[in-house]
Amino acid sequence: MTFLTPLAALVAVGGVGALALFVAGRRRAERVRTALGLQPGGERALARPALIVAAAVLVALAAAQPVLTRHSAAHVREGTQALFVLDTSRSMAASSGPGRPTRLDRARAVAITLRRAIPDVAAGVATLTDRVLPDLLPVPDERAFAGVVDRAVAIEGPPPRAASVRATDFGALAPVPHAGFFAPGTTRRIVVLVTDGESLPVPETDLARAFGGDTKLVVVQTWRGDEGVFDESGRRELNYTPDPSAHAALEALVSAVGGTLAREADLAAARRALRSFGAHGAERRIAGVRAGRTPLAPYLLVAALLPALALLSTTRASVRLGRR
Repeated sequence: MTFLTPLAALVAVGGVGALALFVAGRRRAERVRTALGLQPGGERALARPALIVAAAVLVALAAAQPVLTRHSAAHVREGTQALFVLDTSRSMAASSGPGRPTRLDRARAVAITLRRAIPDVAAGVATLTDRVLPDLLPVPDERAFAGVVDRAVAIEGPPPRAASVRATDFGALAPVPHAGFFAPGTTRRIVVLVTDGESLPVPETDLARAFGGDTKLVVVQTWRGDEGVFDESGRRELNYTPDPSAHAALEALVSAVGGTLAREADLAAARRALRSFGAHGAERRIAGVRAGRTPLAPYLLVAALLPALALLSTTRASVRLGRR
């Protein structure tokens, strides 16, 4: 168990103050009873400070945000890793209308879906404009992968070196297989490119040399011909129009490198390619742990209501007795 905000437990000081006020009031009441010759308060009076302490402790624990962490062994294929490269150029902000999912939104969903197809392969995340930058080096933890895809991948992150309506350059993929994106000793590399395909002229010869028998390229296109880029006010940007030749350019790319091409609406071919290449000739081993987290704060707050309600009930009962 871990506490995300341990200093927040200092809210228990409020409970200490309430307890001090109760003790002072009880002493004053006992002095009055003694002066009037009445019997001292019974054992029920001890229930109130106990309820105050219980409520304060439970609220303090909830404020500290305890999290129950579970660990289990992760089975990873030795010598095989995958890198998901998401196109983050301006054209990936295109959608079918204001407020509709963008190409990048759909690319994120594609990446997370295909990651599940190879659960025993360590996978990382990178972004592409006219250069490739890593966001997460290959790890076996699927939750970490999904978290990076959802939170760290954004339009023009990284920004291209030169401002242009069309900034994507697939030539930037050429160094990826041997430029430190994969761990040393990786013998089978999978590069999954999720893009709309709207790129500068593709250097097919350079990419064919970079992607060989030990590196598999899988490309998924997120593109529709009726899409546009919309500004914050919902107006369509006039300097962008979808490129209908994008799919043909991707076909030429995968043909040159011996890769696999799929559309976002049909990922079956991409799944088959990932499973086939990722499973071939690899050994299994235990590598690290996968963590699952359960926040306990909501349960503690509900539990804190019980002594608080009991305290309220005893207070009302005392008031009724006093009136009688």
